[in-house]
Amino acid sequence: MSRILVVEDEDRIASFVAKGLKAEGYTPTVVADGITGLDYALTGEFDLVVLDIGLPGMDGHAVLDRLSSERPDLPVIMLTARDSVTDTVQALDGGAADYMSKPFRFDELLARIRLRLRSRSAAAVEDDLVAGDVRIDLRRRRAFVADREVELSARELSLAQVLMEHRGQVLSREQLLSRVWGYDFDPGSNVVDVYVGYLRKKLGADLVTTVRGLGYRVD
Repeated sequence: MSRILVVEDEDRIASFVAKGLKAEGYTPTVVADGITGLDYALTGEFDLVVLDIGLPGMDGHAVLDRLSSERPDLPVIMLTARDSVTDTVQALDGGAADYMSKPFRFDELLARIRLRLRSRSAAAVEDDLVAGDVRIDLRRRRAFVADREVELSARELSLAQVLMEHRGQVLSREQLLSRVWGYDFDPGSNVVDVYVGYLRKKLGADLVTTVRGLGYRVD
């Protein structure tokens, strides 16, 4: 039974969507602000997020930015009353799996949810990323070294995931900043180097190779 997080501050719409999802056999959870929605989405307990753009506390675009960097595997369907090309492009470029404008028909939303969940299931056939003795369980968001679980922060796990998804490819500091931290950090920041150091201490000194002048690579 798929678990769906609905982040919507309009009670009427939230109730309408939640009741419809429950009737279809899903397990919906409703929250009414962006900060709480982000916290819930990062727990790893949900299979899909229905996310409004106009939210109190933190708007939907800001929530999406964080989810795209920290939970890129989690499909997000954006809902908004703003039927504009700019919002559509911003949502899709920001990593949303799909986009719907209010008012909408529940049947159409349901069809899009089913499609995104099927796509996620197909993509989840390979649930593990492996490099040497290091394994990341993508489904449970856990890291292991020689089958011993190693505790990583959400940011450390996201950095390891991005590097291991691009095994053999050199990723620049700017690419890693963009994919893991979003665009809130100064490109001159040394935060990538610091977190690579954390990964080497926790997952092994040989996991990440420094390619001088270019960036980092996992083989």
